Amino acid sequence: MKMSIETLKASVRNIPDFPIPGIQFKDVTTLFKTPENLHELSKELKKRYIGKGITKVVGIESRGFIMGPIMALELGAGFVPIRKPGKLPAEVIEESYEKEYGIDTIQIHEDALSPDDIVLIHDDLLATGGTMLAAYNLVKRMNVKKVYINFIIELSDLKGRDIFSDDVEVDVLIRFD
Repeated sequence: MKMSIETLKASVRNIPDFPIPGIQFKDVTTLFKTPENLHELSKELKKRYIGKGITKVVGIESRGFIMGPIMALELGAGFVPIRKPGKLPAEVIEESYEKEYGIDTIQIHEDALSPDDIVLIHDDLLATGGTMLAAYNLVKRMNVKKVYINFIIELSDLKGRDIFSDDVEVDVLIRFD
């Protein structure tokens, strides 16, 4: 069976009024349920980044930990987690950012990246972009060669991609308006 981005899009589950009334939550877990979907996701993501010299894929806790390591394996790169405070055992650097409900913080090991790295930062969904912007700022502070940003899903009406500067390539597989 030939799959497509539209087939993948159709398998995303919509959960109304989660986590609060009025929100239409896009549940990516249904994308990972079948080997066919995982294979297609992996193939589509690899196709976008093969040949770009990616040396590290950085995945954002927690759903960035699902496809991030798969992408790293497919691209012959290492995988680096960005986590919430208190989860990484060695020395970290951190970035705080504003969310709808207050301030949040993310961390990365201070020795996770080097100036020789070409980094792909991955997460599952682009809404307002706050978490990814904080991750991007963390990675940039480590003076890497280049940074790419990738999401599986974008909620384009929230205009999250507008917060990123033009010097970073932001790519998504599936868009919901």
